[in-house]
Amino acid sequence: MVKVKICGLRSLEDVSIVNHSMPDYVGFVFAGSKRKITDKCAEELRDALNPEILSVGVFVNDTVSHIASLCRNHVIDLVQLHGEETEEYIKMLKNQVSVPIIKAIRLQSKEQGRMHLVSQADYILFDSYKEEREYGGTGKLLDQTLLPILIRPTFLAGGINEGNVKEIIETHHPFCVDVSSSVETDGKKDPKKIERMIRIVRKIGGSKYE
Repeated sequence: MVKVKICGLRSLEDVSIVNHSMPDYVGFVFAGSKRKITDKCAEELRDALNPEILSVGVFVNDTVSHIASLCRNHVIDLVQLHGEETEEYIKMLKNQVSVPIIKAIRLQSKEQGRMHLVSQADYILFDSYKEEREYGGTGKLLDQTLLPILIRPTFLAGGINEGNVKEIIETHHPFCVDVSSSVETDGKKDPKKIERMIRIVRKIGGSKYE
């Protein structure tokens, strides 16, 4: 079954919503954005999160030591690198942590997509590119014409919503769809939108990665 990640949790209210709807993953953002949270807040949210839901820490050009400390303290179950982290950086991080690593790519060309399919990261995440905003979270629809054939477990993000998620899954067969702003109302996580998104995805059925 294709998995669902709800990114950008910021409050215990958000945790209560996902504990009810049970996505596969949730994202805690540690980078500079309106959804950024502190380490202390992330600890509190993780403690309240259903243990069956895996927490993903989203980082942009952060230090290996900071990421490793959050992993050691069991605040995050996966690491998502959303900046300019190199393969050498990923190698160093893998020597420090035992959790899976997701490398996010703000897709601008077919060549870029093919190149990153050989990354040392455990997963690739393809996101939309928007020049005036440096990193992710734009809500802009991913240019699907640039996507390579997904030959490894891949997350897809960027403008995925109730209206297009079925077509995106059936066309590209991702491992997971990653949503944030499309399941919000007035900047806050909307329980009805989250429930509908998860219901639509799970109704589609099997994943080629199972």
